[in-house]
Amino acid sequence: MKIDHPIAHRRACLRIVLGLLVVWFAVSFGCGILFRDWLDANAPSIGHAPFGFWMAQQGSIISFIVLLVVYAILMNRLDAKHGYSESK
Repeated sequence: MKIDHPIAHRRACLRIVLGLLVVWFAVSFGCGILFRDWLDANAPSIGHAPFGFWMAQQGSIISFIVLLVVYAILMNRLDAKHGYSESK
């Protein structure tokens, strides 16, 4: 494995982090606050709770955990691509 230039690795890391932060913002702020009333009116209910309420209470937490897993996978792939992998 060759080690790429550290600046290229850092830029790719920042793209991943910024992309995931945009998704996190869209889910937590957008679905939980801005579009909550619209989601309540137009999306199906989950259990007995309207979807907008559910996204504000549980969906943003669950999406954050999913984003953590996606971050770990993407960073492991990126590290392996640039030669910074921990495995031999």
